[in-house]
Amino acid sequence: MAAGVSQPLYTRNILRLAASIPGQRSFAEMGDARVFRSATCGSRVAMRVALDGEGRVTSLEQAVEACAFGQAAAALVGAGAVGLTVEEAAVALAGVERWLHEDNTEPWPGLDQLDQARARRGRHGAILLPFRALFAAIGTAR
Repeated sequence: MAAGVSQPLYTRNILRLAASIPGQRSFAEMGDARVFRSATCGSRVAMRVALDGEGRVTSLEQAVEACAFGQAAAALVGAGAVGLTVEEAAVALAGVERWLHEDNTEPWPGLDQLDQARARRGRHGAILLPFRALFAAIGTAR
């Protein structure tokens, strides 16, 4: 790449991840599930989970309308949410917020694939949406 030309916003890996959202549904199929929106970019996510008797996620459905970073984050959430409790989801959400701003400790499996988004503050809201939706969906399902 020539000097002075910036790297592409979305890598092939990010686009592949964004295209692999587990439990993807349409917003119409999500019924009364709460919809989360990013004020900075307009992305939106709705999520619904089922829990076992111990309050752990057994399945997840989500509707996602976001940039590739937000879609990739939703794919990561969908791939890693089964087995989590609301407390673990809260820890993950707080960890992702720290990771986006200052902490290099990866708080969620695969999040390192979104590393280049850390410098793009305008994308942080889209990345956080699926984690916020997961926390809320578990809390609602309890």
